[in-house]
Amino acid sequence: MATVNISLSTIDDVKKFVNIVSKYDFEIDLTSGRYVIDAKSIMGIFSLDLTKPIKLNAGTDEKSTFFEEIKPFVVE
Repeated sequence: MATVNISLSTIDDVKKFVNIVSKYDFEIDLTSGRYVIDAKSIMGIFSLDLTKPIKLNAGTDEKSTFFEEIKPFVVE
């Protein structure tokens, strides 16, 4: 399990992000406050507060190609 913070500031960012994460068969969750949603759900993402960074938990290691693909959304 690997965790990073991401930022999805525009509708286009959300669409691109969902297209990327939907390609992977491992579990990917987004956590904002007390809410945990499936990162592959565009409707779920829009239910979160997108003005703040969101915690992403992925069922893979940090050396995975998945993390290279989502790099534009990762915040430190």
